Amino acid sequence: MVQLSFDEGTGLSGSLVAIVTPFDSKGAVDRAAFEVLIERQIQHGTDGIVVCGTTGEAATLSDSEYRAVVRQCVENVAGRVPVIAGSGSNNTGHVVETSLVAEELGVDALLVVSPYYNKPTQEGLRRHYETVMDAVHIPVVLYNVPGRTASNISAATTLALSQHPNCLAVKEASGNLSQIQEIIFNAPEGFSVLSGDDALAFPMMALGASGVVGVASNVVPGEMKRLVEALAAENMAEARVLQAQLLPLMEAIFWESNPIPIKAALAHLGLIDEVLRLPLVPANPKTRARLVEIMDGP
Repeated sequence: MVQLSFDEGTGLSGSLVAIVTPFDSKGAVDRAAFEVLIERQIQHGTDGIVVCGTTGEAATLSDSEYRAVVRQCVENVAGRVPVIAGSGSNNTGHVVETSLVAEELGVDALLVVSPYYNKPTQEGLRRHYETVMDAVHIPVVLYNVPGRTASNISAATTLALSQHPNCLAVKEASGNLSQIQEIIFNAPEGFSVLSGDDALAFPMMALGASGVVGVASNVVPGEMKRLVEALAAENMAEARVLQAQLLPLMEAIFWESNPIPIKAALAHLGLIDEVLRLPLVPANPKTRARLVEIMDGP
């Protein structure tokens, strides 16, 4: 386990990958492909691996599969970078149970998406997260993605939760730069703001965010690492060049619901089979063709 320290004010930073869960032709978790994906990320300098998130199709994993995937990720990473496990749902009690499982399996932190479908009030969101953070002994990363959850964690609620001793960071994917700025400018020391949107990592880091939990990193881990390093060093000339190069791919991987395009891209590279679990289906042929064109270049 990698120690994530609040007291030293280090927070969480860098280029983290929201890693896919590969399935084989029969729909089972492809353990061999998963090990290759993990090792590829580490060899290209990725700063952390987020397993069993949205990109990892966690909602379609059984409890036993969830345990197996998280356990394998922890074992394959072997302490070289932090492992952060998604453990969110719209049932607070179940989130606590899943979070305790992930903690037992040795992850370094938890990524907890705000409850979807229920549409809780800000008070409900606050109490939901406090209940989870009170129950575990490892750091929690809040995850705000209104486009999927139908509710927004306000800046005020995020900042209130940031005072909790187990609250490490927020993965912000609201796309609301005014809200994001308010969080960045008022967050306590050691609390990190991470971009949850690849294309917005540039403006968010320019404002003071500390990194990104990226989807494109599945395909271009080294390039995303260089972009984040340039932004952290405030080398904006280099960062603009890298952003311009990566933007077409950043946009293409969201032409259809994540992780449909990113799995098509990884399959094109020969790293996985293009297999998703219903209700997700493989990419439309036109989407796949345009994606391949971007990846292969002129």
